[in-house]
Order: sequence, then C-alpha cells, then structure tokens
Amino acid sequence: MKNKLLAFILLILPLFAHSDDVLKLDWLDLIPQQERNQFDSMGMPKIDHNGGTMQQSLVGGVRQELNGSMVKIPGFVIPLEGDDKMITEFLLVPYFGACIHVPPPPPNQIIYVKFEKGAPIQQLWDVIYIVGKLKTETINSELAETGYLIEGVRLEEYEDE
Repeated sequence: MKNKLLAFILLILPLFAHSDDVLKLDWLDLIPQQERNQFDSMGMPKIDHNGGTMQQSLVGGVRQELNGSMVKIPGFVIPLEGDDKMITEFLLVPYFGACIHVPPPPPNQIIYVKFEKGAPIQQLWDVIYIVGKLKTETINSELAETGYLIEGVRLEEYEDE
C-alpha cells in the first residue's frame, strides 16, 4: 500500500509543481524503482561479462512520471551537432568516457539534449548541470539509443555537494 501511495504521489506531483520548480535528479533517479537491483552503482546493468557482447544493453525502462518535468541533472557531454564554438545537440552521460568506450550505458542512463540557443563548447569538458524539460522519448543516434530527451534551457556549473 505504501508503494502504491508513493507511486501515486510521484505521478501527480508534476501536476501541482510551479513552472519555476526544478527537480534535481541523480542518474539513479532515471531508473524505475523496481528495476534498480538490476544495475550496479555506475548505472550499468549487472551482467556476466564472460563472453558477453560489447553492444549496448537495452535492459531497463524509463520513469514515465518524470515526463514533462523541469529537471536539473549533472553529467558529461558528448557533442553531436554544432560547430567549434557552440553545440546544439549532445548526449549527456553519467560518467566520463561513456558512449566512447564500449559498451555504452543502457538507454535510461543516456539523455539526448537539444539546446536550441546553443551551448558554448568551452564549458563542456568537465561535468556540468543541464537544466531543461525532460521527456521520456527514445532517440537512436550513431553512438547509442537514449531513453530520455531534455529540451535544454540553461547550463550551470557543477558544484559537488
């Protein structure tokens, strides 16, 4: 009963949130509660690496109740679209080197970011916060499949708390 009440509250909470409210997320928050035991502390699926493939694991769902929420999440940037000064589309990943080394994290641990006004590329080599509207949307890029999309509003400096 307690779990159903919590799920209900999480489902309706965005309906009562003000548009200025930003939900601060960690990467674990993107994994549905009932699936978290399938992932290690780095957000990677627990698999037998002996003889395993080097392809992206598609294990794990997304949290539909987060769809449409304004969020703030830290991560590392993998540029996809833009020029040498600004990027407009990128992957946000939980740790340095994700998607560059194989295999990439599962889709619920990669966020496709569209940043219409462009993000200055010099700010993107270290971990940053991205703030924007989160959507539960599958996007396939050359590097990986993503389970989420953020329409980026702003970047913020990462502060280790």
